Parts: sequence; structure tokens; C-alpha cells
Amino acid sequence: MSAYGHQMEREYSTRSISTEDGSDTGSQFSMESVIYMSSCAATVFIGGLVTVGILLMTLLTALIVMLQSCQSRQAGVVESLKSDHQHHHHHDYYYCKMAALNAEINSFEAYSLPEFCKDVAVEYIKEGHYMRDLNNSVSLVENYFNGVAPSDDGHDMVLMDIDDFVPTNYLDSDPLLYGYNRYGCDDCVKEAKHMKHVFLVDLYIKLETGGWPLILLSRNPEKLRDATVENLKSAGCGGWSKLIMRSNNGMKMETRDYFLKQKLDIQSEGYRIRAVISSHMDMLVSPYMKTQNFKLPNPLPVAPTQSTV
Repeated sequence: MSAYGHQMEREYSTRSISTEDGSDTGSQFSMESVIYMSSCAATVFIGGLVTVGILLMTLLTALIVMLQSCQSRQAGVVESLKSDHQHHHHHDYYYCKMAALNAEINSFEAYSLPEFCKDVAVEYIKEGHYMRDLNNSVSLVENYFNGVAPSDDGHDMVLMDIDDFVPTNYLDSDPLLYGYNRYGCDDCVKEAKHMKHVFLVDLYIKLETGGWPLILLSRNPEKLRDATVENLKSAGCGGWSKLIMRSNNGMKMETRDYFLKQKLDIQSEGYRIRAVISSHMDMLVSPYMKTQNFKLPNPLPVAPTQSTV
């Protein structure tokens, strides 16, 4: 090849290399976006972000406080309603209790309890208040007799209301329980009746084994004597000194007059009545007679329409 040809080839090679290097360089490029901000503008921007954050935190705190306030107010309303209900419930209970006591004292004559006392009476049994009162009253009797003893002459005695724990015709003979089985409380009345029977039979046995002479009084007529004796024996109650049923003339008397007469007759026979145990006021109310009277609880009466005669 001539010297001219070699020179052309070198120039061509040089241009090819230059062209390839140029194309590679040209195909590679980068783009950078840069925001330029003055220090004053940056301060304002950051301050704005802080302000927005504070506002959001304040709003969130306010919402939390409002929610808690609503919950507290709602809880306060509920508690207030509960308190009002309990207040009215207690008020009704004590009102009916006093009304029942006055009705007993007055032998239910010309006296009727308010209709709402039916609800109170049922709740008194269902909520266990009657059982607690019965247990406490029997404990008081037992505590008294734990501290005294009958005299050696055998003239000290205890008078017990047999109608409290003899199951025969229980609802018919006890006006304080009359009507509960007609007010949707069959089971609770039966349970109250049963537990009263259990408590008093246990008390009877403790007194009898403790050497106390027992005289039993009943509102039932003399014709029920055999059935009453059988019920007493079935319950494990024996060893009484006397069982007094009502004669035909006694059936014509007010029960309080009848019981007062029986007490006077008992004393005239030389007995000393150390205690009287009954759930009825007609047997406990006796003028000018010094003795220990123990009133056992009864479920609140349901507007009785008959006397205890």
C-alpha cells in the first residue's frame, strides 16, 4: 500500500474511534433538580410544620377529653338511676314493713296495705332478706337461753306459738303469708315456709333438751288436736308440758284476748312465763306481764282482708 493509503487508513481509524467515544459520551447524561431556599424561608416553613403539629395534638386532646366527659356523664346518669332505684326500693321496703307492723298490732282490722307491697313482699323473700332476718332472730333467742337456766322447782316455762312451725294448713293459718302463692311466688313461699319450720323445730329441740318446760299455744280449733300432735311427732318435737288448742268459746274471741286469757290461766297454775316466742304480735302483746318476748320475722303481708281470728 502506498504511503498515502496508509495515512488515509490511520485517519479513518482515528475518526471511527473518535466517533464511537463521542456516541458513548453523548448517550450518558444525568439530571439533577435542586431547590434553593433562603434561611428565612426555611425558618417560616419549619415553624408552619410545628404549628400544624401542635394544632393536631390540641384537636386530638380535645376529642379525648370530650369522649371521657361523655362517658363520665353517661356513667353518672346510670349511677344516678341506680341510686334512685335503690332509694325507692329501700323506701318502699321500710314503708311496707312499718305498715305491716301496724297492721299486725291492730289485728288487721279496717286496715289494708298498699298494692305495691306485694312486689316488696316477693322481693323480700327472693333476695334472701327474710332468711337473714329469721336466722338473726333465732340467734337472739338462742343467745338469751345460753345465759339463763330453768329453776329447779320446774315452774319456769317457755310459751311457744305452735302455728309457727306446724305445717298443717300453714298458709290458711298464717295471714302474713296468705296470697303469696297467688302472686307468682309459689316456690319462694314454700322455701320460706320450709326454712321457718326447720329453724323453729331446731330451736324447739334445743329448748326441750335444755330442760325448759314448753307450753304450746295454737289458733287452730280443738278438733285439729290429733293432726297437730301427729305433725309435732313427725317433726321430732316431743316432751311438751301442755298443748293448748282453741275451744269453741275460744274461737269466738279475738286472738289477742284469747292468748292473754291463756297466759293468765297459765300463771294462775303457778307457772312463771320466762319467754314467749312467736312471729305474731297478737301473742306477744300482753299488758302488765313481765316476760321476754321474741318476735320472729314474717314475710311482709299482702293486703290481708281477714283478721287473725
